[in-house]
Amino acid sequence: MSRKSKTGEKPRKAAEGNPTIAIVGAGRLATFLTAALHDAGFTITEIVSRDLPRSRRRALALANKVGARAVTAKSAALDATLLWFCVPDREIHRAASAMADRLVALNLARQKAGVHIALHSSGALSSRELAPLRTAGVAAASVHPMMTFVAGAHPSLEAVPFAIEGDAAATSVARQIVRVLGGNSFSLLASRKAAYHAWSTLTSPLLLAFLITVEDAARAAGFTPHDARRKSLPILRQTLANYERLGSARSFSGPLVRGDAETIAQHLVALKQYPQARELYVVLARAALRGLPVKNRNGLTRALRAR
Repeated sequence: MSRKSKTGEKPRKAAEGNPTIAIVGAGRLATFLTAALHDAGFTITEIVSRDLPRSRRRALALANKVGARAVTAKSAALDATLLWFCVPDREIHRAASAMADRLVALNLARQKAGVHIALHSSGALSSRELAPLRTAGVAAASVHPMMTFVAGAHPSLEAVPFAIEGDAAATSVARQIVRVLGGNSFSLLASRKAAYHAWSTLTSPLLLAFLITVEDAARAAGFTPHDARRKSLPILRQTLANYERLGSARSFSGPLVRGDAETIAQHLVALKQYPQARELYVVLARAALRGLPVKNRNGLTRALRAR
């Protein structure tokens, strides 16, 4: 009987010869990625955590789910062929240094390298964060899924884009893993990682910042945030469906596309008690004037200036 993944989909079978994997970290991303890799047929050997009671408990719980060992940097066997770092950005270099020290010590004892590939999943930082492991002879890459991972949600990785950059040997293995997970990989220059991550941040976290501003506008109309969420979802879903099928210009509707400057002026008056919502309205309206098809551009510009 085949296993089912967390999403209920039949998992892809990892091919023989695929890397065995040790995960560094036991947080939200590590938990999701470990389960996805395990469901796809990869062998997870160790969950490496900090030597703190809470971190060790989380690592043990995660390790038990996938038949791995819960270890720290000092006790890790590092007998996997690949290390995958799922720790906060500020901790990647430090964790890589600790793993490099451990790997050197182990190799002096056993005269045989286990790990030869290291990956991290920061969207903003390049594979240079893994430099200590490169010094130890390990090929490195960054592999970032353009997806949001939050408690209580189990997103599918099917067709999810993964941004990859780094050493040729490491990026080749990373693409193989992404393929098995059902994702789509693409190459990214290290110099473009910050811009890529800004794009990703606008796409999800700051979209939520926009949505809480939508809730402010709903308050101005006399509705609660719960009302706003429930009543806004149908039009949000349709807008995204239109964007997917038609692109931005053909999905654009409302008073701006009609050039209705008087309505825009009325909106700005209605939002006076919610200055942040009003300010964002103006910023987004001006973005629409720059990049989307509108009528009465001069009249709309005057209405936005008169705020």
